[in-house]
Amino acid sequence: MDGTKIQANASKHAAVSYGRAGEMIEQLELEVKELMERAAQAEAKEAKETLDIPAELARREKRVTALKHARQVIEQRAKEMAAAQQEEYKAKEAKRQAQREAGKKPRGPEPTPPRETPDPKAQYNFTDPESRIMKAGNGQHFEQAYNAQAAVDEQMLIVGQRVSVAPNDKEELAPTVAVISPVVAEDVKAVLTDSGFYSEAAVVAVEQKPEGVPTGVTVYAAVEKHSHQKTVADLLPQPEPAAPGPEASAKEVMAHRLKTQTGKALYKLRKQTVEPVFGIIKEVMGFRRFMLRGRAKVGLEWTLVCVSYNLKRMFTLKNLVAVA
Repeated sequence: MDGTKIQANASKHAAVSYGRAGEMIEQLELEVKELMERAAQAEAKEAKETLDIPAELARREKRVTALKHARQVIEQRAKEMAAAQQEEYKAKEAKRQAQREAGKKPRGPEPTPPRETPDPKAQYNFTDPESRIMKAGNGQHFEQAYNAQAAVDEQMLIVGQRVSVAPNDKEELAPTVAVISPVVAEDVKAVLTDSGFYSEAAVVAVEQKPEGVPTGVTVYAAVEKHSHQKTVADLLPQPEPAAPGPEASAKEVMAHRLKTQTGKALYKLRKQTVEPVFGIIKEVMGFRRFMLRGRAKVGLEWTLVCVSYNLKRMFTLKNLVAVA
């Protein structure tokens, strides 16, 4: 599983931040007041006004209305995000409290409660309000985009796809697993993801049902950085690492899982399955920008792209079987 940023049919220059929108509203309201005073002075002096006061007032009032709507949308998004993060925050607090009651000192910084107050830099785009400013190109620049998600099997066929407006993949693990086609979902035993998808809550959501029963799916997510340069020792057979103790954190358990022979063999598949799929879609098929606007329509467009890719891939697989 992985996600990639696809440009929205909107310019990032058509966006405004929450803080900047507030400043612009104040400025425009001052200009409206100035125009009203100018009109009153002209009327008192019975002088001809050079400006089209009604048109100027209407333009500014329309802009103020649009900016206020933008701030309301950003505020609502902040509340929804805080609500979504509240359960994870409560779980972390409960875990730390249980450790204290057991006479153990919790490790790591105290969890920060979700904030309903919008970040002053939170953005709203007037062309496609549902798109977001996202880091792209390995974080080298920002684009107005959507987060296109895909789940890919060992034969490089897309078996699940969806579009997210989240600028990162931290909350995308469970939702993307949930859209895997029911045709193959029962056969899925392992989910391979990079570190961007990892969180303890996300792994639990995939590996356990709400009632706590195991789903039969095991997540393999990178939680440590590894050098691409292999040493001689790395090439030699390695003994199985010792199992983590009962006090090990969820992150330490996941790190151990990826160090086992099974974990290494499985995780190696991720680079040769899902990453090439995005490369083919962008480089070979040339799909780098959505034509439609709005998350629902963009989701349909992404589905069409994934179906098109699968048809090409199935044709290739058929030819490979014929040659064999």
